[in-house]
Amino acid sequence: LPGTVPEEPRCTVERADASLTYSLFLQRFAFSRPVILGGGTDNSVSAGRGRRVPAGCRFPPHPSRSSRALPAVDVPFQEYVEHLLKPQDPARLGSDTLYFFGDNNFTEWGPLFQHYVPPPFRIPGTSPAYSFGIAGSGSGVPFHWHGPGFSEVIFGRKRWFLYPPDKTPHFHPNETTLAWLQHTYPTLPPAQRPLECTLRPGEVLYFPDRWWHATLNLDTSVFISTFLG
Repeated sequence: LPGTVPEEPRCTVERADASLTYSLFLQRFAFSRPVILGGGTDNSVSAGRGRRVPAGCRFPPHPSRSSRALPAVDVPFQEYVEHLLKPQDPARLGSDTLYFFGDNNFTEWGPLFQHYVPPPFRIPGTSPAYSFGIAGSGSGVPFHWHGPGFSEVIFGRKRWFLYPPDKTPHFHPNETTLAWLQHTYPTLPPAQRPLECTLRPGEVLYFPDRWWHATLNLDTSVFISTFLG
């Protein structure tokens, strides 16, 4: 239920403020470990001063892509927000849970990305690709990995779990992150627990290449990721 998904007891991801320089970012974090950046962007316009749907956005009339553990499905965004955006049912598998994220149509979502102020850093030799998402309390993406990127929370709170590339987490690919937190996480010895932290609006997480990560939305959340490819 909303408000019942807990934050982590202690944030174990390093934080940096706006004084972090690009050279220090490359030296300390870009290729080695995640970091939470604060104060580097101002997306208050995108956040619409607290409204759940960012300012400048209209509901696209055409079907939008929603993700889940199995192949994605196309549903109208307004239908997703009004009828499918609900708290996670702990008994549901990932294949039964819809999660709006990825494959955004940049014509329909252009006003959102035009207002968005991206993270200040890049990895040499890469270019950014944005993805907008909105999801209900208790929903999330199970452990996976890909190239480096940033993720910013615009509204709500999002809890992150991260492992380095050489530590494969124990999980079932069709198990939701909420189920993993309830059943597997409590059995992990302290040395086997992931790095974790909760992001709040205006905070940006950077994750390096091939780092395992899973997410859990503690509230109805709006977020934008910047993938570096």
